[in-house]
Amino acid sequence: MAFGSGVLISALTFDLMAKAYESGGFDSTSIGFVVGAVLYVGGDYLIDRFDGHIHKRSHRKKMMAKAESGKPATPIVSGSAIFLGAMLDGIPESAAIGVGLAAGQGFGLIMLVAVFISNLPEGISGAIGMKQAGKTHAYVMGVWSSVVITAGISAVLGYRFLASSTPDILAAGLAVAAGAILAMLADTMMPEAFEEGGRLIALVTVLGFLLAFVVSRLAG
Repeated sequence: MAFGSGVLISALTFDLMAKAYESGGFDSTSIGFVVGAVLYVGGDYLIDRFDGHIHKRSHRKKMMAKAESGKPATPIVSGSAIFLGAMLDGIPESAAIGVGLAAGQGFGLIMLVAVFISNLPEGISGAIGMKQAGKTHAYVMGVWSSVVITAGISAVLGYRFLASSTPDILAAGLAVAAGAILAMLADTMMPEAFEEGGRLIALVTVLGFLLAFVVSRLAG
């Protein structure tokens, strides 16, 4: 998870934001970046209200701590809440892949690699969370299959609507994806990685960043 965080930080910094600035300058890029972060934080708050982030390890630990202390634990979540929580994490990343393909010069492929590396451990954690919540194997596979399909549609829409857009719209689209991804990293992936792995996680994050940077420069 820490390695994937470093990869995503590099990708959104040197690819998404750099291309956004080249396309639309400071105004479109800044507005899109802030809007993306606000959308993620707002959606994350609403989903947490319905316990939609049961797949987060930190959230499950809080539930276990409450149960051990005798306090009422958070109720078992609904399938729709789990689905919405996964969508909130996955849609910005998938849209960024489509937007990157629309921007050209290999940005979409770089984002694809970054998203794959970061989502693999997150998906495993989510599946474990659902199993611990008492969900069946078929249910877990059904939810994540729906997430994959929706993410694929998001990537297609990102490419379709931005491939022939104006430079300002393209810049805003890239920046929105970057802002949402950075907010997700700060809210979920990096805190959980540090909680599980301690200080050495910082070095793993740096290695992920460096590898993605080298790959993006070689591809460019």
